[in-house]
Amino acid sequence: MKESTKRLQGSLQQYGILGALVVIVILFNILTGGRLLAPNNIASLIQQNAYVMVLTIGMTMVIIARHIDLAVGSVVAFVGGVVALLMYQMHVAWPLAVVIGLLLGILIGCWQGFWVAYVGIPAFIVTLGGMLIFRGLAIVLVEATVSGLPSGFVAIAAGSLPPFLGYAGMLDVVTLVIGIATIAVALFSSFRRRAKDIKAGAAVIPFGLFVTGQVLIALAIAFVTYLLSLSSGGTPIVLIIIGVLVVIYSFVMAKTKFGRHIYAVGGNLRAAQLSGINTKRTDFLVFVNMGFLAALAGIITTSRAGAAVATAGNNYELDAIAAAFIGGTAVSGGIGKISGAIIGALIMGVLNMGLSILAVDSAWQQSIKGLVVILAVAVDLISSKKN
Repeated sequence: MKESTKRLQGSLQQYGILGALVVIVILFNILTGGRLLAPNNIASLIQQNAYVMVLTIGMTMVIIARHIDLAVGSVVAFVGGVVALLMYQMHVAWPLAVVIGLLLGILIGCWQGFWVAYVGIPAFIVTLGGMLIFRGLAIVLVEATVSGLPSGFVAIAAGSLPPFLGYAGMLDVVTLVIGIATIAVALFSSFRRRAKDIKAGAAVIPFGLFVTGQVLIALAIAFVTYLLSLSSGGTPIVLIIIGVLVVIYSFVMAKTKFGRHIYAVGGNLRAAQLSGINTKRTDFLVFVNMGFLAALAGIITTSRAGAAVATAGNNYELDAIAAAFIGGTAVSGGIGKISGAIIGALIMGVLNMGLSILAVDSAWQQSIKGLVVILAVAVDLISSKKN
């Protein structure tokens, strides 16, 4: 019963985070005179903040397991530089270069996971060292900007799906079909999950509140779909990548043994060990996964810029950590959801774009985002004490 109550509280928290995103979007759209929700700005918002969403998925899993990873920004720069050099200097085909970059990220994750899981060095220290190591390697490798990358590679983060289904008036039909399918799948999954919870005797939120929440989510998806269908490019390719990642990792965390082990290790390490969970392997795999996602974020960052620079990924780890906390991931570990992390990343993205449109000085932007993170963590700690 206690577990079902925690799940109920988690569901209510997700609605609260989503509500906060809606309020922030409405506020900044008013302040910017409607420019925030211009169709092309919505597409740019997704493309500009794709790296945050990718990193936040991995960082959420790391924090749930009671760890932290400060090296992801440097890994982004290092892997992005390696992939760019493979294509530019060694003339490696871009799909193969991408695969090599992802494998390199996995190796980096193995390196850091080994020291954390099997040697027992705190993740803060290991990843702090990794931050310095891979930033230094990025500077040595890249030196100056590496540009002139293949158009197919650049399209990963800067391109959009072709309008092969044509247009309905001014609306891209491909985008409309994707949006309708997303709404249908989201509603089906939510109602199916609620039915299973009721059958199992678990606590669920009142039906009226549940339906209201689902309607608002469907309307939000429909609105974003409409705006994207009006944008000059339609659906960004990187949005499809993020959507696939969200589906896969949500399933992993909710339905697989590995996901349950992450929650168990973060919730109570000693209890997880006594129950027979291989906690060292779980910690190791968490960092291997983080290395993979950091490499993917590096590829996306390099693709969108159309070039590799040694300073890429600067402070990306802070953006990912902030988005995870804003999305409801508990500081103490053991609690967090991939969906919440994505909403947290969107909140960070809306703040970035809204403040930029308003021409707010970058120093004030950093201060405002820092305050938002502190407030998010404070809300988490206060709510955990009440429970």
